[in-house]
Amino acid sequence: SVFPSWKQKMFASGDTDKDEGLDFEEFSKYLKEHEKKLRLTFKSLDKNQDGRIDAKEIQQSLKDLGLNLTDRDAEKILHSIDADGTMTVDWNEWKEHFLFNPADNLQEIIRYWKHSTVLDIGDSLTIPDEFTEEEKTTGIWWKQLVAGGMAGVVSRTGTAPLDRMKVFMQVHSSKSNKISLVDGFKQMIKEGGVASLWRGNGVNVIKIAPETAIKFMAYEQYKKLLAKDGGKIQSHERFMAGSLAGATAQTAIYPMEVMKTRLTLRKTGQYSGMFDCAKKILKKEGLKAFYKGYVPNILGIIPYAGIDLAVYETLKNAWLSRYAKDTANPGVLVLLGCGTISSTCGQLASYPLALVRTRMQAQASMEGSEPVSMSKLVKKVMQKEGFFGLYRGILPNFMKVIPAVSISYVVYEYMRSGLGISK
Repeated sequence: SVFPSWKQKMFASGDTDKDEGLDFEEFSKYLKEHEKKLRLTFKSLDKNQDGRIDAKEIQQSLKDLGLNLTDRDAEKILHSIDADGTMTVDWNEWKEHFLFNPADNLQEIIRYWKHSTVLDIGDSLTIPDEFTEEEKTTGIWWKQLVAGGMAGVVSRTGTAPLDRMKVFMQVHSSKSNKISLVDGFKQMIKEGGVASLWRGNGVNVIKIAPETAIKFMAYEQYKKLLAKDGGKIQSHERFMAGSLAGATAQTAIYPMEVMKTRLTLRKTGQYSGMFDCAKKILKKEGLKAFYKGYVPNILGIIPYAGIDLAVYETLKNAWLSRYAKDTANPGVLVLLGCGTISSTCGQLASYPLALVRTRMQAQASMEGSEPVSMSKLVKKVMQKEGFFGLYRGILPNFMKVIPAVSISYVVYEYMRSGLGISK
């Protein structure tokens, strides 16, 4: 994300023949000059010539210039340049920071552009958010996760009827048995009263906590494994670490996903609650049933997380390069807009896999019956319904995106001020 004011500065200092164009020669000359200056500054700061600058050396150099800095301020300066969190800055970090980094630092962008923590649309396949070094050291990160979790609880509960409708359509709707939204809701209310619209919401809400915790912890570990020599993490590494973290969390809590589908689709009196549901599945179908639809679910992470991340980063960078003047804070509407668009794109791409997953979870395997494979199911749907058969239930799914995003953002903000997290 390159900021306009900075572009102009670089442009002006690079455009030596003042022809309003920065050609390759001028650009490489600018880089060489600039790098030379940076090299000299780096050398003069590196008092003990060990190739690394630490907080003490920054303090000393500024003292020589007549500026007295507290330890904390020196550390702050170091923090803003230190990419790998070692609390020292080597030549590469120094060069990267000053050669191409605009004045606004990356930590600020990370701080304001939280996405999966703040916005919950009921899908758990997003890549976890980054936290700034400051957020990690002050312990704010866990408060943010708690605020995000609460936001998820309220937003999922608020949009549960649409979610139940989606699952119903995914499993029961077909060319011969068309279910419209209005008729679907009428049927549900007739069958189990208004409260039945919230069937399956309990498990859906309970699984937020373990999933968020596992995903966040796993993500931090995978990042350490994937980032080269503790350097800055690249987008593709973030995607890999995030997908692996998502897969780890999903593997751990997947039985709850199966139970959510079964409880959502249950008829009145079929299960008395979560534990009863688990007991009955175990007794009738065995342990294996708790991992039905696992393969399409894990495969769904890749298109969902990849597209969600790519679209979000593209929109974020477009906004930053065009509108970020003094701050990287985009404000509510831009953040919600970018989050909604990227999540919607991710859902569109992975929806067929989600449909297949739900159908596999819903099938109660009878004794001796052949479990249906993913490819057979896709073929069956395509033959009977055509390609759009894989998108059954997409309408209630998209109808819940905007209310879910809005509710989760509002609750997140309330929780944040309640937990005393400042912007």
